[in-house]
Amino acid sequence: MEERTIFHKIRDKEIPASIVYEDDEVLAFKDIHPKAATHLLFIPKHFVPSIADLTPATAHIPGMLILKAQKFAEQKGIRGYKLTFHVGAGGGQEVFYLHLHFLSEEQL
Repeated sequence: MEERTIFHKIRDKEIPASIVYEDDEVLAFKDIHPKAATHLLFIPKHFVPSIADLTPATAHIPGMLILKAQKFAEQKGIRGYKLTFHVGAGGGQEVFYLHLHFLSEEQL
């Protein structure tokens, strides 16, 4: 059984979050400790702990998150942004549920 993180609870709507995007595959919400005017987290609805835990069956997930973030930015008129993944504790990953950071100085 997988260890449930705060992102599991947000995904499952057990705790509130400022959700800005959702579809069948992805959920995006505002980071509670923003590092930019707009700081969002894109998570897959299918759990993977980290980039380091990808398998051939889940290797598509990072690309899917990037494409969803790109589409979101286009829809919101955000022209400049930064996308990052943190991998493992040594790489700055704090929540062990794969997620993409979306940062922009443009206000959402």
